[in-house]
Amino acid sequence: MLSYVINRFSGLRSVDAVEVLPVGWRAHREGVDKLLRSFHAVPEGQRVRLAKKTSNLFRGRSGEQAGLDVSGLGGVIEVDPIAQTAEVQGMCTYEDLVDATLPHGLMPFVVPQLKTITLGGAVTGMGVESTSFRDGLPHESVLEMDILTGTGEIITCSRKENVDLFRLFPNSYGSLGYAVRLKIELRAVKPYVELREVRFSDVDELSAVLADVSQNHTYAGLDVHGLDGVVFSPNEAYLVMARFTDEEGPTSDYTRDKIFYRSLQHARGIRHDRLTVRDYIWRWDTDWFWCSRAFGAQNPKVRKVWPRELRRSSFYWKIVRLDRKYEIEYNFIKKPKGLPRGERVVQDIEVTPDNLPEFLRWFFQASDIQPVWLCPIRLRDGVESLIGTGDIAADSPDPWPLYPLLPGQTWVNVGFWSGVEGNHVDPTAPGNGAFNRVIEAKVSELGGHKSLYSEAFYSPEEFAELYGGELPERIKAVADPDNRFPSLYEKTVNNA
Repeated sequence: MLSYVINRFSGLRSVDAVEVLPVGWRAHREGVDKLLRSFHAVPEGQRVRLAKKTSNLFRGRSGEQAGLDVSGLGGVIEVDPIAQTAEVQGMCTYEDLVDATLPHGLMPFVVPQLKTITLGGAVTGMGVESTSFRDGLPHESVLEMDILTGTGEIITCSRKENVDLFRLFPNSYGSLGYAVRLKIELRAVKPYVELREVRFSDVDELSAVLADVSQNHTYAGLDVHGLDGVVFSPNEAYLVMARFTDEEGPTSDYTRDKIFYRSLQHARGIRHDRLTVRDYIWRWDTDWFWCSRAFGAQNPKVRKVWPRELRRSSFYWKIVRLDRKYEIEYNFIKKPKGLPRGERVVQDIEVTPDNLPEFLRWFFQASDIQPVWLCPIRLRDGVESLIGTGDIAADSPDPWPLYPLLPGQTWVNVGFWSGVEGNHVDPTAPGNGAFNRVIEAKVSELGGHKSLYSEAFYSPEEFAELYGGELPERIKAVADPDNRFPSLYEKTVNNA
C-alpha cells in the first residue's frame, strides 16, 4: 500500500529548496490571454470559478460553475532585489516565491504556513503567520494588483487607483474576481533564526506576555521578529520568540525524524533552538502543524519509512480528499461500530488578548481537541492612511472593511484543526455543524470573528455584522454586475 501511495504521488516536489526562475512578462501575458479566452468562452449567465488542481479550503464547492484556465499563471514574473519587490502571478505558491527570493536575501513580509497557498488565495482569503504581529496580513504588503472581474476585464488597483476594489478585495474569497498579478514588498532577511520557546503554566500570564511582545517587539531585552505559540492545555502552553540572525551555528532539522511541535514541550523555563530561515518558514508544513499524526506519520516506525517528499501538507491534503470521497473512516471504522459520522472542526478564530484565556479554558472544557495554535495579529503601521479613501468604502473605519481589524489593536488567532464525534453536542440529535455553531456563538460572545476558509454557519444578519455589512454587495455590483461569481455569503456559508 505504501509503495502504491509513493508511486502515485512521486511527482511531488522535494521538501528542500529548488531553483525557481522568473517566468518573465511575455509568459505572463500569454497566461493572461489564456485565462481571458477561457472566461469569454463561458456562456453569458453561467457562473465561473478557477480550475485549480489544489485548494487549502476546508469547505465544499459547487460543481455547477465553469472552470477558468489558470495554467499559465503560476509563476514568479520577476524579482527586483534593489527595490525589494516581486511581481507575482496570482496562482504562484508561496513555496515558489520563497525559493525565488531567498537567494537574494529577501522574503515576503508574511508567509502563510502551508507551501501550496497561493499569493492570490492569501490576499483574497486570509493568511497569518508569526510575523503578523508586526507585518500584519499578506494583503498589506501588496503594492498593486491586477484583478479579473466579473465583467471579463482586468482591473489594476492600488492605494491610489481603483481604491474601493483594493480595500474590499481582501477576504472577498473570489466573490469579486481573481488576482492575476500582484506586486508585493519584500523584506531583507538573515539566514538563521534563533528560537526561545517559553513555557507557561497559566494562560492569563501567557496572554499578558503575548500582548506585551506584540506591541513592543521585545522579550527579556532581546528583539522579537516572529511570535506564535502552542497550547496543549490551560496548564501547558508555549510562546515561541523568533529572532533572525546571521550568526552561524548548528541547526535543527524537523523534516526528518524530529517533530517540531513536540520539540516545544519542556518542563519549565525557556528552551532554545536554531533553524535555517527556510526551515523556520516551513516548520509547520512538514507535519501540517500536527495533523500528520492522524495518518500515522508521527509514529517513529512509520516515520522512518515515510519518504521526506511526502512529508508536506499538500500530500496530507490528498489523503483527506480520498477520505472525503470514499468516507473511509466512517465506512470502515465508525459504521461497523454503529457510530455516527464525525464532525469536522477546522477553524481559525480571533479574539483579543483580554478574552483569550476565557476562550481557551472554554474550548478545552468543551472538547478534547488539542493542541491549538496561537498567532497574534496587528495591522501594519501606516495602514490607517487607507481609512476614508475610495467611494464605496470611504465611510468604513476599518482599512480592510471585509475583515474588520482596527489599527493599533492586537488580535490573537487561535487555530484548531481536528474533529469531534457527530453526536458531540447532542447525543440524541447529531447535527450538521453542531459544535461549529457552538464555537461561532462563543467567539461572537467574546467580540471575535473567524476566518472563512472553512465551514461557516452564520445567518445573513450575523454575517453582515461581522464581515462588512452592505459593502460586499455594493462593491460586487460594480465588479461583478452580471453575477458571474457567487456572493461572499453564498461562497463562504452556502459553499457555492
